[in-house]
Amino acid sequence: MSLVLLSLAALCLGAMPPEPMIQCGSENGPSPEWMVSHTLTPGDLRDLRVEPVAMDDYSILMNISWILRADASIRFLKATKICVTGKSNFQSYSCVRCNYTEAFQTQTRPSGGKWTYSYIGFPVELNTLYFIGAHNIPNANMNEDSPSMSVNFTSPGCVDRVMKYKKKCIELGSLWDPNITACKKDKKTVEVNFTTSPIGNRYMTVIQNYTVIGTAELELQQSKRTRTSVMVAVTGESEGAMVQLTPYFHTCGNDCIRRKGTVVLCPQTGVSFPPDASGSVLSGWLPLLLLVLLVAEWVLAVGIYLMWRHEKIKTSFPTTILLSPIKVLVVYPSEICFHHTICYFTEFLQTHCRSEVILDKWQKKKIAEMGLVQWLTTQKNEADKVIFLLSNDINTVCDGTCGKSKASPHENSQDLFPLAFNLFCSDLRSQIHLCKYVVVNFREADTKDDYNALNVCPKYRLMKDATAFCTELLHVKQHVPVGKRLRACHNSCSSM
Repeated sequence: MSLVLLSLAALCLGAMPPEPMIQCGSENGPSPEWMVSHTLTPGDLRDLRVEPVAMDDYSILMNISWILRADASIRFLKATKICVTGKSNFQSYSCVRCNYTEAFQTQTRPSGGKWTYSYIGFPVELNTLYFIGAHNIPNANMNEDSPSMSVNFTSPGCVDRVMKYKKKCIELGSLWDPNITACKKDKKTVEVNFTTSPIGNRYMTVIQNYTVIGTAELELQQSKRTRTSVMVAVTGESEGAMVQLTPYFHTCGNDCIRRKGTVVLCPQTGVSFPPDASGSVLSGWLPLLLLVLLVAEWVLAVGIYLMWRHEKIKTSFPTTILLSPIKVLVVYPSEICFHHTICYFTEFLQTHCRSEVILDKWQKKKIAEMGLVQWLTTQKNEADKVIFLLSNDINTVCDGTCGKSKASPHENSQDLFPLAFNLFCSDLRSQIHLCKYVVVNFREADTKDDYNALNVCPKYRLMKDATAFCTELLHVKQHVPVGKRLRACHNSCSSM
């Protein structure tokens, strides 16, 4: 019987056409398809995204991912061309062409998701603005509008919390902490103290209060780590002024990372109480100090006695078991702005619903190691709840929350929503597994037609149903016998 089933499975797999893959190579000049007239050409891309990937201590590459538009013109698609222009101290330009190994037979993957591809390449320099453009091949004919998509990407500098630990940034002094302290000695002098770096021996100190009111230069005999002091003559009010320390390392010259501090008043020294006053203060505090010492000795003796009695009697008391946090896998469409919506929702889960949140954005390394589908399947099995987060207002503009500006609306790296939806569909026949899924949205609206199967899951609208939603999550960890828990889950899902 097993041999028959294996044979049938092999026949089914053999009947399925191979999925198109990509083979990418450099193509800086015009594509050959420009010279040929085409009756029908493919449309533009549906989505284009870029994020940096650190390959080792030195090299940083772009991870460029794109989603094909699901329409009939996909049958004429042969390749996608991506060009990157970098603007910094000098301008760079390069292109890559990714050919599809097979012709597209369907508008979406056999699994139901959209056709998604990614290419890792194009080295990234620090603090550089990049323009990334992509278009499908064959191109539009001459004198016709050529559909394309483009995004901007600014690479982080050495002050970035991740980049500062890279070897290249360390050589530029990213980990140097001068620990600047500056105080006003008098109206004309400011004392600046800082720790020097072993990779440089020349430093410039500038004091600014709207305008520059004082400068001083320090040059050591040798480069070493030591605490040093510089007296800076000032020409104006220095209290509250800004101190800027500029190093001149051999690795960065005049373009090294500058450090800042603030001028405060220097502490006064040599102030003492008159002999009579200090004697009276000491005599007033002495009885209180003796009393504190006696109380401390008594508490110590009682503590030692209780510990001895505890070891002797060995009395055991029932301990209160603290329930572990609920593991929650949050899945969201690519249209939702990560920093505007997902950050707030994640904070709500952790703060009010005692949940341990799993997000693809936080586990990029694991996804790269395991693969997208394997990672998602593992997280779905380990999570107590899988939340489909829907947003009815997909045009929401990011507002600077979580440290981003309005110019960067979407930053989540991958769209796992279709894959998670397919896993949900495979669990539709099992009421036990189906009970894992919950739908959350922010407005009263029906689920999109593409995902209307989610209507069988419990739905909650924030913040209207916040209390009921948290109760649903916390109910997962209650100590209910397994049989009763499964029956309750079955009845809950069956009633939807």
